[in-house]
Amino acid sequence: MFESVLIANRGEIACRIVRTAQALGMRTIAVHSQADADALFVQMADEAWEIGPAPAAESYLRIDKVIDVALKSGAQCIHPGYGFLSERAEFAEACAENGIAFIGPPASAIKAMGLKDAAKALAQKAGVPVVPGYHGSRQEPDFLRQKAYEIGYPVLIKAVAGGGGKGMKRVDKATEFDDALASAMREAQASFGDPRVLVEKYVLSPRHVEIQIFADQHGNVVHLNERDCSLQRRHQKVVEEAPAPGMTPDMRAAMGKAAVEAARAVGYVGAGTVEFIADGREGLRPDRFYFMEMNTRLQVEHPVTEAVTGLDLVALQFRVAHGEALSFTQEEVRLEGHAVEARLYAEDPEKGFLPSTGRLWALELPEDFGIRVDSGVEAGDEVSPFYDPMIAKIIARGADRDEALDRLSQALGETLVAGPRTNAAFLKKLVDAQAFREGAFDTGFIDRNLEQLGAVERPLDPIAVAAGALALVRRDHDRNALAGSVAIGDLPGPWWASDGFQLVGQRQTGLPLMVDGTRIEGALTWDAEGPAFELPGAKSPPGAVEASVVEAGETMLVLREGRQTRVAIHDPTAVDLEHLDAGGLIKAPMHGKLVALFVETGQSVEKGQRVAVVEAMKMEHVLTAPLDGVIGEIAAAIGDQVGEGARITVVLEEGDTA
Repeated sequence: MFESVLIANRGEIACRIVRTAQALGMRTIAVHSQADADALFVQMADEAWEIGPAPAAESYLRIDKVIDVALKSGAQCIHPGYGFLSERAEFAEACAENGIAFIGPPASAIKAMGLKDAAKALAQKAGVPVVPGYHGSRQEPDFLRQKAYEIGYPVLIKAVAGGGGKGMKRVDKATEFDDALASAMREAQASFGDPRVLVEKYVLSPRHVEIQIFADQHGNVVHLNERDCSLQRRHQKVVEEAPAPGMTPDMRAAMGKAAVEAARAVGYVGAGTVEFIADGREGLRPDRFYFMEMNTRLQVEHPVTEAVTGLDLVALQFRVAHGEALSFTQEEVRLEGHAVEARLYAEDPEKGFLPSTGRLWALELPEDFGIRVDSGVEAGDEVSPFYDPMIAKIIARGADRDEALDRLSQALGETLVAGPRTNAAFLKKLVDAQAFREGAFDTGFIDRNLEQLGAVERPLDPIAVAAGALALVRRDHDRNALAGSVAIGDLPGPWWASDGFQLVGQRQTGLPLMVDGTRIEGALTWDAEGPAFELPGAKSPPGAVEASVVEAGETMLVLREGRQTRVAIHDPTAVDLEHLDAGGLIKAPMHGKLVALFVETGQSVEKGQRVAVVEAMKMEHVLTAPLDGVIGEIAAAIGDQVGEGARITVVLEEGDTA
């Protein structure tokens, strides 16, 4: 076995690789950006080297810097994880040129399968059905628009070098094509350094089913059965499971054979995944699946395959790269029980799943029987705007699908994250959804059921606000006590010296709050039972409230029923007096980079018109005009990093001045 490995990645996959490599007796070497200097994977590795600033293009995507560290540290091999350089043929070539083993397929296989257009041509040649579409090299917008018309809407624009939902846009009508194409190309360039796209027919009622394959250097190729990854949002997988619900032995054999033949055709070595789209309108049928692409790397969702086969895929990667033959045949591949994985992200389902960054003030992940958690962060860490917003993968295993889903649901209910907002409650509703439990789902299931899954903006939770307000009051009381203030008569009771004194009647004081960025006027009432908090039209219930309250600086984070509410005492000095009444203010919805600006100062705009695009965590978010009017001063330029809530511009009504 290798004596040392450099992990050319970060986050949970870097932690995953470190654990397996150390168990195999290898010295582990981490490379990290300046933003990740204190990250968990850096702490876990035997040694760590800084390779550049936070942006991935200046650190994790720098082949020269990674190879330089590998040579200086004496790394015998490099494991690229997934994402970043994992599917870059030039990286595999650079490893070979410098005598370093690449834990992955040969560069020739990456080239053959790494570009979707070439991979589809190869699949067609091998007799594997592909989705109808244009997979050629021409990229002129007019030409692609014409091809989309010929294919027939809806169509899917996909980055040629893409993956993970980046650079992928569904288009339902011709009038939307140009904007979708431009956005897909920008995302593709930002994520993969290659703006090229292809256009395909969008398969109705599609099921996304993929086959895990493994090949060694001795000509042995096997498949490790399938995973169903149909629960997606914006073409990004959310929940994955193995085996696929409704899978038949005939279809498994047909898909497995197609995947193995595709791997053999390119001389594949190592772990890979062949992805298919199946027409699920009449269930899974062996004559209704189409090749989509091959991912020439380990997949994010590989733990569900590990759970049902009993194999450690990372250990297997190392053994195959070291020249060992596979120790099992196709007939010996196990398929026992059922496994489901949910991706816990730092994002806000109530606000269109916008990325949510910041410090993790609290993080409690489940440790129950049948549950595995892969995470790259711990309490106190920062969720950075520069990388994927994943906090953890929560994997549940059971004797059957119902048991696995029940365990995952319970685990998600026990998950607590304070700081960035997360999709934990959304995930729990998703795995509890009756239609999903019954197997009646496809890749559009989430989009069709956003309201039922809680992914819509909800009214203020007065109970959570009350819990936060009372926590603030008690905190201030404790601070006063430490400063020398004590309860009246040195006895515990409802009256505190800092509250003043009143002989008769119920004492009530105003308490102005900032709740999730909005000012709210509440009131504290004091009686023999202690303080209570009232909002206009709502009063905190008597007795204990079922909520978790986490102190985050001057703010209380209240977690109740899977939702986080930020409560702080209103600071009157923090008011933006200049734009107090600016209903047309356009702000950055999250920390990110301004990548497009479609207006200029003085330009007339209509409500809903596109104004700018902010990119965060490799996904684009369009900002639109909130009203008819004229663009005022523009406060940011293309390429600027903007913070959450930062002013981009303001739409002024006719006659107003900026």
